[in-house]
Amino acid sequence: MSKIVNTNVLSRRYATEPINVIFSEQGTIIAERDLWIAVMKAQRELGVDISAETIAKFEAAKHSIDLARILEIEKKTRHDVKARIQAFVEAAQAPEQIHLGMTSRDATDNVEQMQNKRAGKFILGKYVSVLRHLVDKSEQYAPIFLTARTHHQAAQLTSLGRRMSMWAEELYTHMHSFEHFLQGYPLRGIKGPVGTQFDMLTLLGSKEKVQKLEQRVAEQLGFTTVLDAPGQVYPRSLDYALVSHLAALGSAPQNFAIGMRLMAGYELVTEGFQEGQVGSTAMPHKMNTPGSERIWSLGELLKMYGDGASRLSGAQWEEGDVSCSALRRVVLPDAFYTSDGLCETTLTVLNKMGAYPRVIQKEIEHYLSFLATTEILTMAVKAGIGREQAHAVIKQHAVAEALAMREEGKEPALAARLATDPLFQANNITQASIEQLLQDTTHFIGNARDQIDRVRTKAHKHFFEPYAAEARYEPGKIL
Repeated sequence: MSKIVNTNVLSRRYATEPINVIFSEQGTIIAERDLWIAVMKAQRELGVDISAETIAKFEAAKHSIDLARILEIEKKTRHDVKARIQAFVEAAQAPEQIHLGMTSRDATDNVEQMQNKRAGKFILGKYVSVLRHLVDKSEQYAPIFLTARTHHQAAQLTSLGRRMSMWAEELYTHMHSFEHFLQGYPLRGIKGPVGTQFDMLTLLGSKEKVQKLEQRVAEQLGFTTVLDAPGQVYPRSLDYALVSHLAALGSAPQNFAIGMRLMAGYELVTEGFQEGQVGSTAMPHKMNTPGSERIWSLGELLKMYGDGASRLSGAQWEEGDVSCSALRRVVLPDAFYTSDGLCETTLTVLNKMGAYPRVIQKEIEHYLSFLATTEILTMAVKAGIGREQAHAVIKQHAVAEALAMREEGKEPALAARLATDPLFQANNITQASIEQLLQDTTHFIGNARDQIDRVRTKAHKHFFEPYAAEARYEPGKIL
């Protein structure tokens, strides 16, 4: 029997390499060593007797990671951070001058926040590409008119591009909030066992030096804000806020995915069907939408992680404990793996999707007279009929006509039916005047074109220009 491999399915099947690197054992250790080196550099500048040669040795050994040795030490010490400290000192062949004035949570909490921020910026970049693809599709499909639906019932006319803009704007809104969250995301800082900085104050000798050390470390690690008075751990409500943002970001792709599944079911669009792809082992004709189904499923998983992260919020005893460790070790990396996989799948579907204009036009022709009923209602009011009276008449004939089409297979003839109504005849509303409304379908989409343009403009200004490289990103192949 071959060796059993049982890895995280999200990491292995859905997430790309960059996000896996951030949360890998090696990536975590390198981030921790970056923190220790940043602290040593700041301590040296502030008068602690650490030589430049010592710091150089640790920098040179930063990538010398022996996982087996770390595990060996941990089995003996029963302490993971102690094991990583000793292994780093051995690798550097340097004096034991890392972790001075620090406690374990100074290492682990700050490192986790470094990972959260790095992963958050990476995922935001992925969503910039998703937004760009949605905006591109909104422009491409702007000329294709479409039967819009509310409550899954034919309602009015829109365009396929306008529908894409609807999802694009939803994503834009949450991206804007997430960007702001990341910009203000605060580092716990070097606070010691209970947050008072007693040990670092003892080492450095003054409050001013402690403050300077924390500022310099934060700057080196890419943070602009540091918490002033956390306990042993940073508030876990920040984890809840982070994962909630990720879940909200997934909502727009989820709505897109549901839209794709519904439209594909009416043969209006396709998400692409590659040569050799199988839709069903039983029904050879089926061309399913597996990508859209995956997007929706990953979005649901993000909500589940958001619910899990809510258990972390407001659950810390006094200055802190580690009762949250197991939950956080699952929820935080997995939420990012899930987000990455969701983005990759969404980008793939957007790249491969296509529309069937003839089928779309046939659906419009089937429903057009019904889609125009709000304008017919306005026509009746302008002719002098009371709104509610006109509404009742139109409803009566529209329902009767719809039933005749469904039960008897008749072609739509709502204009003719309405023209025979005595109230419409008395107010000179004729079949010709109603049919005149139906001739130019362009006016039925209202401000759709302007709305597409406005969404594109603000997306360009806020995301595509400042994140130009991320906007150009294209997905790799997915299973």
